[in-house]
Amino acid sequence: MQNLINFDDVNTRIITIRNQNVILDSDVAVLYGVQTRDINKSVSNNLDKFPDGYVIELDKKEFADLKWKISTSSWGGTRKLPKAFTEKGLYMLATILKSSRAIQTTIAIVETFTKIRELSRLATLKEKNTELTNQLQTISLLVINEVPLTKEMIMEIIGIRRR
Repeated sequence: MQNLINFDDVNTRIITIRNQNVILDSDVAVLYGVQTRDINKSVSNNLDKFPDGYVIELDKKEFADLKWKISTSSWGGTRKLPKAFTEKGLYMLATILKSSRAIQTTIAIVETFTKIRELSRLATLKEKNTELTNQLQTISLLVINEVPLTKEMIMEIIGIRRR
């Protein structure tokens, strides 16, 4: 079966709210090919599967900020504040939605969040690598210029503080 949803379909819908990567209920509905009300009804019919931290209910300020960020003055007649699904909430939603499209969408969501974590890990490693390279260059310059290095100087360059 061909994957109906791909990385970009999911990735472009991920936003950050309360320092968490989330997907809004309306975007989850688009990905799963259902109405937003169907997603929210699935949640309300299975509240025991969605403890705190699985679904975030946006407040009025967050909703206004979100509308401003994506440059829209209205939200297609939305009367209720949107919900945002965390990664855990999306995985739990997958246990409720059972169509073949739901299975393919869930696979795409899992793959996207996995790739995002990997890219974040690689960015952190690159940052650490750059820092180490800079420290080595500093030490190399001192050695080339025949500056006598003490243990304390090296510890200061690499950021180790004496206790």
